[in-house]
Amino acid sequence: MEPPRDFVGYADSPPDVHWPNGARLAVNFVLNYEEGSEYSMQDGDGRTDAALSEVATSRVPRGDRDLGAESMFEYGSRVGFWRIHRLFQERGLPLTVFASSLALERNPEAARAIAESDWDVVCHGRRWIEHYLLDEATERAEIAEAYDTVERLVGRAPEGWYCRYAPSTNTRRLLVEHGGFMYDSDAYNDELPYWVRVRDWSHLVIPYSLVTNDAKLVGGPLVTGRAFAAFLIDAFEELVGEAEVHPRMMSVGMHARILGQPSRIRGLRTFLDHIRDRADVWICRRGDIAAHWREAVPSPRVGA
Repeated sequence: MEPPRDFVGYADSPPDVHWPNGARLAVNFVLNYEEGSEYSMQDGDGRTDAALSEVATSRVPRGDRDLGAESMFEYGSRVGFWRIHRLFQERGLPLTVFASSLALERNPEAARAIAESDWDVVCHGRRWIEHYLLDEATERAEIAEAYDTVERLVGRAPEGWYCRYAPSTNTRRLLVEHGGFMYDSDAYNDELPYWVRVRDWSHLVIPYSLVTNDAKLVGGPLVTGRAFAAFLIDAFEELVGEAEVHPRMMSVGMHARILGQPSRIRGLRTFLDHIRDRADVWICRRGDIAAHWREAVPSPRVGA
């Protein structure tokens, strides 16, 4: 079956890589920007998406517009995005945006703000939909259009790719065939980047996390910003404690409509204060991780 499963990975011998300035832990903050690209009646989907909002599922009969769920998504683009944008700009911290291209099209001001920043952009699909439900031809077209739209709106091409939850069995091959993507983050199976073989190419994977992710704050066990801060700090300290043994990478996933709420962003501020001025940590963009890994752990020769 393709792609094959790998239950071994680096095992007890991961690459002995030092991040820049000798750091052994790389921390990457990811803002998922999806608002306006989710399933909606206006886009002919026959339903309103309520995922990762203040309600687990739409409370309105399927086939009718759920104006409540729609407005929760709108909060992310109208308010939450700008609150997170302001926080990272004020602190001069790098950020990676997982951007659905239709969401950028529907909020030109957010696209402009991203374009004027030094943040990097990972393509999060044309729309925030499940690629594993698409046939191969449709998925190929969606990938190409998303790439072109992000490049046009932001002024720089997205280097990476990330699906909603999970890719299809074709996604990685289609990304490689497209030729514009240097890596994807459609994996949750490691805390370091790794190379995979996709037919006749070596392709870089930079795993993401649904654990250190603000999705925990809706419909899950964590309900306060303080709890989220403690959760992130526990993960961070454990990873730093392992740093003498091997390097690690920590992804912090954020959503404008979730962590952009005032009752929750305080937890992010607490975590940022905790890791501030730590010489043993590299706070970076996802593209920085990819570039460093290519230099430190070069692509293996295909067929070797």
